[in-house]
Amino acid sequence: MDAPLYGLVLAGGRSTRMGRDKAALRYAGRTQLERAMALLAPHVARAYVSVRRDQHADAVRARFPQIQDRLEGLGPIAGILAAQEEHPEAAWLVLACDLPLLDAATLAHLLASRDRAALASAYRSSHDGLPEPLCAIYEPRSRAALADYVARGRDCPRKFLINAGAHLLEEPNPRALDNINTPTEYGSATDTLTGTPMTQPKHLHVQYYALLREQAGRREESLHSGAADPRALYAELAARYPFTLDPQVLRVAVNAEFADWSTPLNDGDTVVFIPPVAGG
Repeated sequence: MDAPLYGLVLAGGRSTRMGRDKAALRYAGRTQLERAMALLAPHVARAYVSVRRDQHADAVRARFPQIQDRLEGLGPIAGILAAQEEHPEAAWLVLACDLPLLDAATLAHLLASRDRAALASAYRSSHDGLPEPLCAIYEPRSRAALADYVARGRDCPRKFLINAGAHLLEEPNPRALDNINTPTEYGSATDTLTGTPMTQPKHLHVQYYALLREQAGRREESLHSGAADPRALYAELAARYPFTLDPQVLRVAVNAEFADWSTPLNDGDTVVFIPPVAGG
């Protein structure tokens, strides 16, 4: 008999870059958490919200069934592991709560293309080609592998999926899994959902040097972005990579010429972010 499929919305983050609780951000009258739970509901037998222990009485989260983290300081992987420990018989459809552009068609495609023989099924990021662990299905037998992974001191769910040989799918909607971490990104997502005209996505080539190269884990990449200028592009990238440098200490070049942070970006531009020589 097939394992039951349960749903888990990860809402245990501290929202430090946003400056306020991301689960409570509102789109068209609903919080991000409400929207994510509504997307899950048609597809799962039960749906839960993943929370830290100090969040269980929070008004936004308290109206939903919860699973509390059992390990602290591990981020999203703690929520997935806690869910698997509480219901080891189930497969888990896991979503981050901060995916306001996720649409029903993308979720339905994931479910239809699921490979039950794999440890997990997930989308390949439209930005960097790596697995997207926070819109994914984790099969019951992934529990032991995930627990072993955490026991070895690791906490990156993306690297877990890479090592586990997850079944990867191409995103039918390249913006569906854009997560929202900053007020600027929240504004952009709100504009998109309300139909406010916004900058069309552009194909850009980005190069990194020195400390940024180390933190991005790459020398360069090509990506699609709606960023109007280098400042907005850097904000997008800083939400994806663990950048520690403030834009004010960097220089930026566009098409091999030093540029201002407010220089308009065009399709096909090459953007280079240049840290101080010492990286500080």
